[in-house]
Amino acid sequence: MSDPHHTADHDAHDAPKASGIKKITTILVLLGLPLVVVGSLVSYYMGQNGGQVAASMSEEAVMGRIQKVGVLQLGESKREPKSGEEVYKAQCTTCHADGLLGAPKFGDAAAWAPRLGTGYAALLNSALKGKNNMAAQGGGAFADFEVGRALVYMANAAGAKFEEPKAPEADGAAAPAADAASAAK
Repeated sequence: MSDPHHTADHDAHDAPKASGIKKITTILVLLGLPLVVVGSLVSYYMGQNGGQVAASMSEEAVMGRIQKVGVLQLGESKREPKSGEEVYKAQCTTCHADGLLGAPKFGDAAAWAPRLGTGYAALLNSALKGKNNMAAQGGGAFADFEVGRALVYMANAAGAKFEEPKAPEADGAAAPAADAASAAK
């Protein structure tokens, strides 16, 4: 029993051999087709805008898209100014209630006496910029005049007679009213 289809005689199931020209043509088409597509898209895009940069690509539009997500603005706020007692309870009581880290205790006239002798301006400067173990309070959660109010609250509890600083908005609003009152006379 012999096999009538002997494979040595012919390769009936082999793929036809490609010529060199067909190989080169196939490579050029595969490499050139993406370039033609991209070139067509670019020329179409440029033709739509007359060669001008699209409005979405203007400098303002780009800057708007890459701007920071959030903006922190320090300065004036729209909240009601806090009293000296409120600021003391929120910020100062941690150290001044118990005299921690050498802080003079609230209401302790003997501990506050040498400090009160330096005057309000020196005490406010120490509170805003920090001194010894006390961290700077200026630029924090409270405005400088609110820190000043807390200072007056603590100092007056120890025997000082400092006048509480007014809110800057109140000073600015009071001045035109005073000018109008003097002009009316």
